[in-house]
Amino acid sequence: MPIPKDFALPVRMSAKERAFSQIQRWIIDGTLQPGEKLIDAEMAESLGVSRTPIREAFQLLEVQGLVSMHPGKETKVTNIEKNDIFKMYSTMAALQALAAEITAQIIIPEQIEKLRSINLEFANSIKNGQVYQAMEVDELFHNYIVELSDNTYVATFNASLQIHIRRFKYVFLKQPITATLASVEEHDLIIKAFEGKNSEDAHVLMKQNFIRPMQELNEIL
Repeated sequence: MPIPKDFALPVRMSAKERAFSQIQRWIIDGTLQPGEKLIDAEMAESLGVSRTPIREAFQLLEVQGLVSMHPGKETKVTNIEKNDIFKMYSTMAALQALAAEITAQIIIPEQIEKLRSINLEFANSIKNGQVYQAMEVDELFHNYIVELSDNTYVATFNASLQIHIRRFKYVFLKQPITATLASVEEHDLIIKAFEGKNSEDAHVLMKQNFIRPMQELNEIL
């Protein structure tokens, strides 16, 4: 199991949190492939921690559905099923569209400007080839809209789905820049809908922002 040597560990975290954060990232960006066996001793040596926080991180990752643990046997990265694209993205599209519809009615100018700033950072990350950062900033854009909608249920299900969609989103954002910049343009249209307090347009545009990548990912995979 090849483990990178040149990576930056998060600061001000416990050993378990650092291990969890790094292993999760490796799974999302494909460094650790679907079906790959994870060896706690190798992970511990690479991350500079004991085996205990590695095992604790595995447990958290299993709860997220990113690894499967079989005590006394092995721990493996879970597989990605192509059919999951439709299940996850269609569900997320519905949740995000609802959040956008609600937010359109209550958002204020300062919050619109914050979304515009986030989208600019998203565009710059794509243009600079910073795929993982682009993914995180894209999530920041959508999560902020969910936060503004003030719907606890949407927020909870959104957070749960987001972890799994990350594995697909990373693949999508690695595509040619013209394809990924379409997401930036869609964000701009969503912001314009917010400026006009247009709930219907916000709903439709947000849904499209997830359905289009879903369709393109289906072709890629």
